[in-house]
Amino acid sequence: MAIDVKKHKKKFLDQKPSINLVPFIDILFTIMIFLVVTSNFSATDVQADTTSDVKDTGGKPNVTDVSGTEEYYIVPVANLHKVTVNGQDRSDAISGGAVGVHAKVIDNGQVSIKPGEIIINTPPDVSVNDAVRRPEI
Repeated sequence: MAIDVKKHKKKFLDQKPSINLVPFIDILFTIMIFLVVTSNFSATDVQADTTSDVKDTGGKPNVTDVSGTEEYYIVPVANLHKVTVNGQDRSDAISGGAVGVHAKVIDNGQVSIKPGEIIINTPPDVSVNDAVRRPEI
């Protein structure tokens, strides 16, 4: 019995490659399910500033222009547990997760807000005791 090599070779060369899409679709669905399960879909409210005349204030809120001539402004921070003024602990000024900060400190000082903590460096003409005050809520 002889083997016909030419017929077998011609049959092999005439075959067209076929791509099986079922494993490809299975892998894509697995990756998609993994991304959906591990993603965080918390909604955040972001408002874009559409004004064209935006000034650079160095990261400080321009509270005095908007809020009038108040002496102290309430600064609320989520889970606020520590307020430091010029290296001194003033956590006694916290009331309801907020602290009252002097207007001169906001305008001329440095206020750093971190999660649960506010660090304040006052200008020279404001004392540590006058920089923050317990808000009356």
